[in-house]
Parts: sequence; structure tokens; C-alpha cells
Amino acid sequence: MSKSRWFRTAMPATLTCMGALGLGATALLWHPTTVSAQANTDMYVKTVQPILANNCYKCHGGENHKGGLQLDTKERLMKGGHDGPVIVPGHPEKSMLVALIRHEGPADDPKPMPPKSKLSDADIASVTAWIKAGAVMPD
Repeated sequence: MSKSRWFRTAMPATLTCMGALGLGATALLWHPTTVSAQANTDMYVKTVQPILANNCYKCHGGENHKGGLQLDTKERLMKGGHDGPVIVPGHPEKSMLVALIRHEGPADDPKPMPPKSKLSDADIASVTAWIKAGAVMPD
């Protein structure tokens, strides 16, 4: 299907479905098969980093590193914590961070994050889309 035909036929239906799921149209723009490294970095800076800063840095940023995990730099995020890496770029289904923010951690030690309240579905979708697109972030 040509790009222009897709925008006339599939795009309205896609946006309607995304709206019904509570996903913003920006999630469509960050589809992993069409995302450049720069767009993925922009997604991190504009969307994912503020989510992490507002919800995670208190325990996992700056001088704080509960569980040995710091999320405030690329090197620290890729290193992971005491339990190993928390993200697998390109594979949110294999990324512990996604399971934890969904409050779906392992039964023996679920570690729901953040511990007091779950992130919004839109925030979870943004983090998941960013990881699926390669988890690119500035150095």
C-alpha cells in the first residue's frame, strides 16, 4: 500500500483504535520499524526521561541507587542493578523494567515500581515503545 493511501485509509482506523486503548497519537510516530536513532533519542529526552525523573530517580538516580540500579545515565541504565540488566533494547518483553512498571514482576519477588502507585498506561506504553525501538538515549 502506498504511503499516501495508507494515510487516507489505515491512519484514521489506527488512531481510533489507539484512542480506544488510551494511547496517544505520538505512540504511532515512534513505531519501532520507522524510528531513526535521533527520533528514538528525542523520544527518550522528551517523553521517557521525564517519566523516569518524576517516578524513579528518587530511588534510582543521582546518589540514590536502591538495588544497585541507577536510571539517570545511559551507562548506569545499561549496566542494571544487583539483579542484572533491566532493559534489553528492542525487546520490552524481555526487559525487567517493563515487567516492574507494569507491576507484573516475578511471583517470588515482584518489586512493583514505583512501589506506591503504578505508572499510567500511557507512561508504560511510552517506556515500552522506547525500549522496543532500541532504547536509544544520549551518552
